[in-house]
Amino acid sequence: MPSFDHSAPDAPDLMTVLRALADPIRLEVVQTLSRVEYANCAALLGDRPKSSMSHHFQVLREAGLVRTEIQGVQHLNFLRRAEIDARFPGLLAAILQS
Repeated sequence: MPSFDHSAPDAPDLMTVLRALADPIRLEVVQTLSRVEYANCAALLGDRPKSSMSHHFQVLREAGLVRTEIQGVQHLNFLRRAEIDARFPGLLAAILQS
């Protein structure tokens, strides 16, 4: 079964996380995932090309912000809120409130 590489909870540094969130599309994905338990890629795609969204999801995974699980033909995306909050207390809440 194919899977995605995910960073360890303590791996990403603050600059990596902030760079990932600096892009408006990636920020929108994180905002959406903060309001739901999970979302499949199709729900987060909008009218954007799959190829560019694949890149955005990869950046979010490498920054430790998103976990993607494959279930059948669906890719389910989860916000790694607990891990982010443990590593950078208050950061995600501050970003999501702005």
